[in-house]
Amino acid sequence: MASQDKTGGGFMKWLDTRFPASRLWRDHLASYYVPKNLNVWYVFGSLALLVLVNQLLTGIWLTMSYSPTAEGAFASIEYIMRDVEWGWLIRHMHTTGASALFIVVYLHMFRGLLYGSYKAPRELVWVFGMALYLVLMAEAFMGYLLPWGQMSYWGAQVITSLFSAIPGIGEGLAQWVRGDYLVSGVTLNRFFALHVVALPLVILGLVVLHIVALHEVGSNNPDGIDIRMRIDDAGKPLDGIPFHPYYTVKDLLGVAIFLCVFCGVIFYFPEGGGYFIEQPNFEPANPLQTPDHIAPVWYFTPFYAILRAINFSIFGLDARFLGVVFMGGAIAVLFVVPWLDRSPVRSMRYKGWLSKLMLGLFGVSFVALGVLGMLPSTPVRTHLAQLFTATYFAYFLFMPIYTRLEKTKPVPERVTG
Repeated sequence: MASQDKTGGGFMKWLDTRFPASRLWRDHLASYYVPKNLNVWYVFGSLALLVLVNQLLTGIWLTMSYSPTAEGAFASIEYIMRDVEWGWLIRHMHTTGASALFIVVYLHMFRGLLYGSYKAPRELVWVFGMALYLVLMAEAFMGYLLPWGQMSYWGAQVITSLFSAIPGIGEGLAQWVRGDYLVSGVTLNRFFALHVVALPLVILGLVVLHIVALHEVGSNNPDGIDIRMRIDDAGKPLDGIPFHPYYTVKDLLGVAIFLCVFCGVIFYFPEGGGYFIEQPNFEPANPLQTPDHIAPVWYFTPFYAILRAINFSIFGLDARFLGVVFMGGAIAVLFVVPWLDRSPVRSMRYKGWLSKLMLGLFGVSFVALGVLGMLPSTPVRTHLAQLFTATYFAYFLFMPIYTRLEKTKPVPERVTG
């Protein structure tokens, strides 16, 4: 028996009696059947996982040389960039990775809206995904303060002060979040702890829940057809193929293309024109000098534009409080999409022209709000932000109406190419 345990088969038998390694491989890769017509939109989930791993590994290396104090944070970043061996590369992998993560996550979310991946029986897959997106935003915000540059400091000051707009408890809540009356070294220290310990644990847990829920109900496809409804005598879907090796190879091609672009940005365009690393962040935080224009990093700007667009009062409610409500509502409404869509079909391929028009307007409004959130506020830009905010919410609020009334196309019985 001892001699058998030295062989590969013997070791796997020994391992499988103590840990379901072979079953995990079989159930989630080798024998996990996915639709055979998945297109390029389905690579962004794998890319999001890849970039998340990059963020975790580079983050660990950065913490080895980072000092989470108001006196030493900025200097430690300079030390990483100038004196730590390959420190500049590790930091640029992390800063570029943050933007890359949100790019692929936004494309992944758009694919879900495009092909109805949120509809039954995948409601929990979508809800776990939206919870993951929300925690990723919190993680990115906490990390945004850590360089302790001018934009990091003042951006955090603006965002944390939003809590004070809540009637009654606002001032106390804002002070509790910051740990001080203003953003200070206490804030930096607690944000550091949340960024490197607490939130990554929550993110990893949600990733596991998201994947387990997906594999329980099966992957969606561009036709929105459930391939598990038609199986052969062996119980395998007629329109499905094993994830491994077919889609692992396909995903590897996507990974290779992504890494070429990713490395190109890191080596030749690491600041992203001021979008990945803002110019004011090359100056240490100065509580006595406010930058000319304060704006969050680009992946928060659509919601920041919504916040600034609300410059009026309703029913005696303060405009600042309403802005916080609308900004929070823009994220919260994403969680209930599975119950807003009343269409009998999943995929946009077979929905009516109203759904296609509204999704297009939603995409345009989201991008436009992102651009407006980066720019200084003017009366014209505020009116445009209000228009696009209305379009953004109209996509969701009118969804139960236009998805129910529109005429849909017949869905084929088998998946198409």
